[in-house]
Amino acid sequence: MNELDIIRTQLATERIHAAQVANACASVHGAAGAAEAHTPFRDASVEYLVWVLSRFEQRDQLLAELIERSAPGSAERTDLPAELATLAGHTGTSRQALTRLEAALAAAPPQTVGAAWQAFAHFFNATWCPRREAIEIQFAKLPRIAGWRAVCAIDADSILEERARYAQVAAQLPPGVTLVGARQR
Repeated sequence: MNELDIIRTQLATERIHAAQVANACASVHGAAGAAEAHTPFRDASVEYLVWVLSRFEQRDQLLAELIERSAPGSAERTDLPAELATLAGHTGTSRQALTRLEAALAAAPPQTVGAAWQAFAHFFNATWCPRREAIEIQFAKLPRIAGWRAVCAIDADSILEERARYAQVAAQLPPGVTLVGARQR
């Protein structure tokens, strides 16, 4: 496996793992009468989601900078597909997902907690995931590894950290709950 394959595989893995954690949160906390007994799971899940969504947001910022530097008339040529600039402006950013996650955490009356977690998962699956998939498809057209390196910030340490954080979530799963339900392309 070459470096580009490792980066692409890790991006897809992070997206799939994030969707699995978001769906598990909606399942556990979105149910009527979700109990505080699931606090360790919620804490591990939120920690993972904040970490991974922040990494994707950082990638979006780096991508925006790369798009700006490759604009017509600029001195730097990056060979970015034109569709990336359009996708970068679409709704479904990681910042928006983090805002919805925060709303789910802040939901107070028991009647609204489940709806807030369901709304977060719906946004995640219906808006965030398709946008990330589309960006990855367009980014795959980049001919040089330098662009991938500049935007993705994936190295051995970040791969190991992601796996460890995901394992912490898996270790805290309530009985009967699994990490499934992610869309795969």
